[in-house]
Amino acid sequence: MDITTIAIAALVGLVIGLVVAKVLEKGKASKTVANAKKEANSILKTANIEGENIKKDKIFQAKEKFLELKAEHEKVIINKNKKIAESEKRTRDKESQISGELAKNRKLNEQLEIRLKDLEHKSELYDKKQSELEKLHKRQVQQLEVISGLSAEDAKSQLLESLKETAKTDAMAYLQTTMEDAKLTAQQEAKKIVINTIQRIGTEEAVENCVSVFNLESDDVKGRIIGREGRNIRALEAATGVEIIVDDTPEAIILSCFDSVRREVARLSLHKLVTDGRIHPARIEEIVRKTEKQIEQEIVEVGKRTVIDLGIHGLHPELIKAVGRMKYRSSYGQNLLQHSREVAKLCGVMSAELGLNPKIAKRAGLLHDIGKVPNTEVEVETPHAILGMQWAEKFGEKPDVCNAIGAHHDEIEMKTLISPIVQVCDAISGARPGARRQVLDSYIQRLKDLEDIAFAFGGVQKAYAIQAGRELRVIVESEKVSDEKAAQLSFEISQKVQTDMTYPGQVKVTVIRETRSVNVAK
Repeated sequence: MDITTIAIAALVGLVIGLVVAKVLEKGKASKTVANAKKEANSILKTANIEGENIKKDKIFQAKEKFLELKAEHEKVIINKNKKIAESEKRTRDKESQISGELAKNRKLNEQLEIRLKDLEHKSELYDKKQSELEKLHKRQVQQLEVISGLSAEDAKSQLLESLKETAKTDAMAYLQTTMEDAKLTAQQEAKKIVINTIQRIGTEEAVENCVSVFNLESDDVKGRIIGREGRNIRALEAATGVEIIVDDTPEAIILSCFDSVRREVARLSLHKLVTDGRIHPARIEEIVRKTEKQIEQEIVEVGKRTVIDLGIHGLHPELIKAVGRMKYRSSYGQNLLQHSREVAKLCGVMSAELGLNPKIAKRAGLLHDIGKVPNTEVEVETPHAILGMQWAEKFGEKPDVCNAIGAHHDEIEMKTLISPIVQVCDAISGARPGARRQVLDSYIQRLKDLEDIAFAFGGVQKAYAIQAGRELRVIVESEKVSDEKAAQLSFEISQKVQTDMTYPGQVKVTVIRETRSVNVAK
């Protein structure tokens, strides 16, 4: 409590006491006043004492606060001094480090200057020696020119010519030796691989033809098939595109058509009609439509089974259909699907023997003849190898497979090792005995024509058509035909065969020239 407040309260109390004393007892006024004065004095003393105590407490608290603030201030100053000392120390360390690096740099610069001076001195010496050598070289060249009577350029050209001739002769000899060794090794290895491959593949002989025989239970069914005025047989021929021959053959009808798919549709439709018993034009058209759908499904199933059996994955659905359609196609009496499966297996075996990828080789072997099974009735003049390559490219096959398909009859250039393998396996499958059926007379005539073409050229002594007409070996007279002429004769005969004859696959023309020297020792 403040001293002034206490004093004011005491005065107020005194005044009140005086007023009350005057009002109540005028007689006791003096006594009351005296008591009031005493109380007032005692209150003033108490107030003074309390004020002094409060003042002392406040002064003490102020001193403590001052001491606390002073101690905190001293701590802050000490921390700042420490940081300043640390920064000064780091600065001194950096200065010492920099001064050390500067000293090292000065030493390095001095060493570099010394080395540069040495190099300059050495370069001067080198230039002097180079100039001296050039002078000596010129003198020697002049002396050699005077002695030989040739200029430096003439001597250089003569030396180069002699070196070229020597190098050319050595290179030709080395090349000839290398080629002979390679031919011997390649022929042996190729024969071994081909023989092993053929021995591991067993296939059936060709049995395909252009007619099918539909057997009947009795000849009475023939009349129902023909119908009134022949309307049933005409409707069946129009719906299937197959010629139906009804003759005197007992209990049999002949279906004739080059398209084996149509022939199969006609056979199955006839079987269903005869089994059902209801044979009329509307029923015939319905049965033929259902049979065509059934054949289409069977084509897809055959393609899928073939691809699965050969372990080929990721083939486009359209290519799978093309593989299935091969079942109903034949080439020279050889079933195309069986031929393609055989070629695929041969390619897989042969590529494995050569260390190549057998999966890609099988894929190319299976698809090499897909150009023979177009899914359209329009005639296509493009060769089947090129057409098959275009389809394979269209349906996302790899470039190696496409090149092998297009090059298996040499229509395009072979760019991968798979291409010759497919070509060889195709020839193995088509040229083996019994693979393809031909008329004997036409076959013999083709062999004679091959030999006659060879005899038409001068200098030919003998000619033999071998390997089922796939190779023509020509023996010439060594006195009339030189080695260069033999090579030219082989080319001319092959061109003549290519332009004048029609044949499956390709024909290899080999010209043989032999010289003999015979003496008898007695």
